[in-house]
Amino acid sequence: MSTIKFSDLGLSEPVLRALTECGYSTPTPVQEESIPIVMRGRDLIASAQTGTGKTAAFMLPVIDDIATRPSFKGDAPLALVLTPTRELALQIEENVKEYGKYVGTRSCVVLGGVSSVPQIESLRRGVDVVIATPGRLIDLVEQGEMILDDVDFFILDEADRMLDLGFMHDVRRISDWVPRPRQTLLFSATISAGVRSLASTLQTDAESVAVAPPAAVADNIDQTVMFVEKKNKAELLLDLLRVDEKERMLIFTGTKISATLVARQLEQAGIRAEAIHSNKSQSQRQKALEAFTRGKARVLVATDIVARGIDVDDITHVINYELPPDAENYIHRIGRTARAGRAGVAVSLCCVEDVSNLRAIENLVKKPLRIVDDHRWHSETVAGCLVSSTRAAKQRARAGRGRGSGSKWAR
Repeated sequence: MSTIKFSDLGLSEPVLRALTECGYSTPTPVQEESIPIVMRGRDLIASAQTGTGKTAAFMLPVIDDIATRPSFKGDAPLALVLTPTRELALQIEENVKEYGKYVGTRSCVVLGGVSSVPQIESLRRGVDVVIATPGRLIDLVEQGEMILDDVDFFILDEADRMLDLGFMHDVRRISDWVPRPRQTLLFSATISAGVRSLASTLQTDAESVAVAPPAAVADNIDQTVMFVEKKNKAELLLDLLRVDEKERMLIFTGTKISATLVARQLEQAGIRAEAIHSNKSQSQRQKALEAFTRGKARVLVATDIVARGIDVDDITHVINYELPPDAENYIHRIGRTARAGRAGVAVSLCCVEDVSNLRAIENLVKKPLRIVDDHRWHSETVAGCLVSSTRAAKQRARAGRGRGSGSKWAR
């Protein structure tokens, strides 16, 4: 176990003082490896499990650099952080305020879904760090309200998610506006071939940090699955929520309609719940998240828009009401619990339609989820579908071996 402390990494006194107030003394592995690289002025591409402190890994050295500049109170930003979602942008700004408390770091969030007037006013007053979603950033640059000529740090957080959401063109366009030489930092829970390809066009001789396998899940998350008929999912969910009313739960659905419906059903059952999805305005999403964060709502029902965008303490359970078709999103979803070394539970409610997604998830995490069948809604029919599909997959694999590439089984 590492005995390195933040004070051993060369961070300045104002930054260390802020970290002490946050209760941080020992860096996580991704922080321990990344911070010295960034402080040496190198480009970096880093991957680590969600919940391991990637934001601090890139923001601490940036804030430290700002703190040590003789005169840094210019008008144009020195650091630009791009994120795929509004929630993640707001979360990062909260971290910047905490870490830069004694540096006087000025930050601004630039995102869509709300009026741009306050954002423009903030930019005109002068900022050091801008955290932005690509669309609104491009709008403000084209309006002449933001100048990127002084940006020294160009940072992409959740870079693979950027690609999933189709931001590739926007990222390249913004990159062309940020002058070189600069430091370009790419961070994500998973680094795909697509991300590495993007990185090669944005970075120069970048160093790499990978502190966990791409499909790693924290050991302190108990991953379980419950087989249930689709028509009984709502009742099973209510049973789970009634077990311990002190628990804080994050429920993921596959669609916006499902998120709204599930939240409404919970409210009708007397359970305070909020819903977040892309059809909600930014103010509605912030209000829902604030209610959940402050404990006014015990349950937050969300689509994958917040699978990487929130960092709320003490989420005890993540429930997959519907399993994601992209297995990697499962990892990001359940990473919302068991934060900062705490234990957590991930429960997946699996009906017939979810079986193929469950198999993909188990293949990705390289182990079967623990089956919980001692509930009144257990379905042997659904459980049998998983066994049948697994057996059929093995048969197809055996049939494919030894045949030429022209075999229908090999295609």
